[in-house]
Amino acid sequence: MKVLVAMSGGVDSSVAAALLVEAGHDVTGVTMKLWGGDSDTGCCSVADVDDARRAAQQLDVDHLVFNFGDDFMARVVEPYVTAHIEGRTPNPCIECNRHLKFDRLLDRADALGFDAVATGHHARIVERPDGGRRLARGADAAKDQSYVLYVVPSRDLARVLLPVGDMTKAEVRAEATRLGLRTADKPDSQDVCFITSTGGRRTFLGDRIELRPGRLVDRTGAEVGRVDAVELVTVGQRKGLGLAGEGEPQYAVAVDVAAGVVTVGAAADLLADRVVVGDLVWSDEPMLGPVLAQGSAHGDPRRVDVTAGDHPGTVGVRWIDGPIRRIAAGQSLVFYDGDEVLGGGIVG
Repeated sequence: MKVLVAMSGGVDSSVAAALLVEAGHDVTGVTMKLWGGDSDTGCCSVADVDDARRAAQQLDVDHLVFNFGDDFMARVVEPYVTAHIEGRTPNPCIECNRHLKFDRLLDRADALGFDAVATGHHARIVERPDGGRRLARGADAAKDQSYVLYVVPSRDLARVLLPVGDMTKAEVRAEATRLGLRTADKPDSQDVCFITSTGGRRTFLGDRIELRPGRLVDRTGAEVGRVDAVELVTVGQRKGLGLAGEGEPQYAVAVDVAAGVVTVGAAADLLADRVVVGDLVWSDEPMLGPVLAQGSAHGDPRRVDVTAGDHPGTVGVRWIDGPIRRIAAGQSLVFYDGDEVLGGGIVG
């Protein structure tokens, strides 16, 4: 089988390619050049492209570079900036998976005659009794990436391979060491590739939009402080509000960018027992009723009841075991049946 392996320059994708070579597949590595600006974190630096190329050389497979920079800007970076203007908290890695790594790349693979695309994500694809496929959690719970892959539609899973999904991270590194891969000891990427560790969100957004000061008000509307950039405040945030040491800890419980107002409150004020979710992607038919839901990449799955929403394309979600800390608008909520991903969407 002809397989196009997305090689980011990290150990997981390098081992994924190696396993497919050992299995006898006709493997070609590809690195997607997505971000052309400054990058000292994530998976888009010049050094990462070089690491991917050298890993491909070690495996004696061809290596390609696809420049998807325009798509990345339009589908990931610009929506990221817009979300902050609107007071939402985006997840750019999910949008990158949605539009680039499992959409644009699959289209290019089809055009070039490849049978499948493979990545180094820690997740599994399981076959259902009816022959359909679903995404499932990876073997290493601490590294599981099924949450950020819920956007891959079931129709595409038939053409996707996740070779390291049944391995722990320790096993992946051991395999890389056995093969002598240069990426064996390379640290994992942790951050958004276009946000530098030196400048952070403030520098990135400040170069693109006007960051405006805002008022901090309590639940009665009384002003209790100010922030110098309301666009940078996220629901649930405590640090950076300038309220430390003033009695009970205070958190941002609501952000109104248009009005320049951040409402603060106690931890109890962050609790919510229901939420509306839109922009839904389902692995099969929409699943209503009791399921598990996860609100962050490595959060604890909680029991929820899913009902049809008041507006088309939305669902209402109620936490069965009582309220939890509120999920910021713009973040994803992913639904599970045990380890299998049922679908997910964006919190409104």
